[in-house]
Amino acid sequence: MLALAGGTFLLRLAGPALRARVTFPERAEKLLEASAVVLLAALTATSALTDGHGFAGLARPVGVLVGGVLAWRKAPFLLVVLAAAGTAALLRLAGVR
Repeated sequence: MLALAGGTFLLRLAGPALRARVTFPERAEKLLEASAVVLLAALTATSALTDGHGFAGLARPVGVLVGGVLAWRKAPFLLVVLAAAGTAALLRLAGVR
């Protein structure tokens, strides 16, 4: 366990330590930034639309959409989370799955 903890710490330390020494071409940096956004969007879509091996229903994606719109409009994080969860909960209470 100590070896895993030490390895994790060293990997996390390597990023800031090597940032000043390793340089990427500007195009590669832009591609890395874009890939992070694409990966996050794919993870969000997968989590919002699926439950196990099937469709999650309509309430969850609508809740995520409400949260996404509020986050895009720069609402406070707590409001984003509460509005997304509240939207999904109210839709499920109304019988929308």
